Amino acid sequence: MIGEAEVRICVFGAGAIGCYFGGLLARAGHDVTFIGRPAHVEAINARGLILETAAGTETVAARAAVDAEGIDRPDLVLVCVKSADTETVADALAGRLGPQTAILSLQNGVDNAERLGARLGREVVSAIVYAGTGMAGPGHVKHHGGGDLVIGASPASTDLAGLLTKAGISTTVSDDIDGALWTKLITNCAYNALSAVGPASYAAMLETDGAREVMLNVVRECEAVAAACGVTLPPDIVDRVMAVAGRMPAQMSSTAQDLLRGKPTEIDFLNGHVVRKGAEHGIPTPTNLALTVAVRLAEQGGPSTRAG
Repeated sequence: MIGEAEVRICVFGAGAIGCYFGGLLARAGHDVTFIGRPAHVEAINARGLILETAAGTETVAARAAVDAEGIDRPDLVLVCVKSADTETVADALAGRLGPQTAILSLQNGVDNAERLGARLGREVVSAIVYAGTGMAGPGHVKHHGGGDLVIGASPASTDLAGLLTKAGISTTVSDDIDGALWTKLITNCAYNALSAVGPASYAAMLETDGAREVMLNVVRECEAVAAACGVTLPPDIVDRVMAVAGRMPAQMSSTAQDLLRGKPTEIDFLNGHVVRKGAEHGIPTPTNLALTVAVRLAEQGGPSTRAG
């Protein structure tokens, strides 16, 4: 049960976000099992998870598996997979959850918790991640900055926030999770694609002539679409978005990391989502469309075309 000294946790998606937050929970003494790709699974099972932060590098004990077969009624599931894999994860978890299992979606995009909940027939809590992380090797996660979580309100949210905060993950509960999700989505829309087509860190990206203007156009389009969707955004949304580079200057977006590794991106659930919603409401989103297409073209080209 959430709130006990040791909580059984399944991290579905042993990528940078999953390994970072799962690593902090394992370091705090919880029983953590990662579900991920073979290379990460083998490394974690062989010597634990390497957790690299500004405070130093340490190895934390954890287990890992390539599928959910061994998962049996965990107390908490952190879903950290790409948005395109949401339904696949829901199907893998079906029948393996207990009646009190809490599910937390730490995914990009604004509708993953809704999609998971619809597939599983139970409540899923949304979480917004404000952390810069990357994989430095198999079973080796590196933290670049940030690390806070905002989670939606639910009967389990107070206990979840307490559990996470005790593990060193500053967590707050929001009564307006839709506004928080869209704020994070807009931040991703402003940074991810530009960082990817560079490829460039956030600081380097903002030093490029015209980048700020492009980002401002992205934000303005997103604001219009959010308003049409009935979402209230903070009045200082532009300042919030622009401040991210100062907090995480060395960070390269997850979209950039995906392209450099030759992996599919989540662009269709970021700028692409804004384009689709804009079309539904008759709102032009030319900048978001251009960035979506640019990333799709880069995906088709593969990593070899960006290496030179």
